[in-house]
Amino acid sequence: MSTNAERPEVAVKVRVLAELGLHARPAARLAQAAQLFASDINLESGGRSVDAKSILDLLSLAATKGTELTLRCQGPDAARAAETLAGFFRANQL
Repeated sequence: MSTNAERPEVAVKVRVLAELGLHARPAARLAQAAQLFASDINLESGGRSVDAKSILDLLSLAATKGTELTLRCQGPDAARAAETLAGFFRANQL
């Protein structure tokens, strides 16, 4: 039986800083990085939540420069996943 202690959740607010927004190339980088983690990873915007491990899901957000997103990670490596993926946004790579 799984408990919340086994599936910790971390949520971080991030903002798209790149001039072109979250387009195909950065979405691919983010999805590839997200796939390295065991945790479930979602990006949320405007009441929508998408799987951050899916390039097509990420593109469906149509996140332009300045869009605020919530990065939500749940699972055994949630904290590490959130820190790593939020770093893409802070480094202005997304």
